[in-house]
Amino acid sequence: MSEDLLAGNLAWAADRHGDRDFFTRQAAPRQAEYLWIGCADSRLSGQDLTDLPPGAIITHANLGNLALPQDIGFLSSLQYALDVLKVRHVVVCGHYGCGAMSATLSDPPPGLVNHWLAPVRALAWRYAQDLETILDPAARANRLCELNVASQLASLAANPLVLEAWRRGQFLSLHGWVHSAADGLLRDLETSISGPRQAMALVGGPMDQAARRRGKRKAS
Repeated sequence: MSEDLLAGNLAWAADRHGDRDFFTRQAAPRQAEYLWIGCADSRLSGQDLTDLPPGAIITHANLGNLALPQDIGFLSSLQYALDVLKVRHVVVCGHYGCGAMSATLSDPPPGLVNHWLAPVRALAWRYAQDLETILDPAARANRLCELNVASQLASLAANPLVLEAWRRGQFLSLHGWVHSAADGLLRDLETSISGPRQAMALVGGPMDQAARRRGKRKAS
C-alpha cells in the first residue's frame, strides 16, 4: 500500500513538471486568508471546492467538522490561524452523506467515536421533532448535517479566541456551509457572523428559525 502511494506521488509530480513554474509558485510564501473546518470523512477539500491555490486555506479536519472548545487540536489550529496568520474568514463546512451524521441517528458507533459525537447526538435530540418528520434516512442525516454546521458556528462565535480577535478590532467573518460530493456545489446556510452582536442575535433565535425553515423545505 505504501509503495502504491509513493508511486502515485511520483506520477503526480512528473505530471506537474509540465507546468515549469508550478513548484516555484507553491514554494513561494503565501498568506492564508481562510481557516477551513471540515469533516475528516469528506471526499473533497476546501481547496478542491473553492479552486484556490495551495496555501490560501489552512485546514482543520475532524469527524463531523466539530468546533469543540475542549479540543486542543482544534484550538491550536484556531489560535494559529487567528493570531499568527490573521485569517479573515473561518468556514465551518459539513457535507451531505456524512457518515458521522448517519451513525449518530442509527446505532451508536463504537468506542471513542461514540464519545466524540456526543454533541451531535444532543443536537439530534434537541431537534428530534423536526428530524422525525423527514422519513428518508439519508435526507434526515443531511438535515442533521446542516443543523450541526449551524451549531458549530455558534460554538465558534462564542470561543474566547474568536471574541478576543473581534475585541482587538481584527476583521473576522465566520461562515456555515455544506457541500455535496454529488455535484461539488457549496451551499451557504445564511448564518455568517462578523461580530459578537451578530452572534448574539443569531444564536438560539433566528438561527434556529432559519434552520427549521430550511428543514421544512427539504422535507417537502
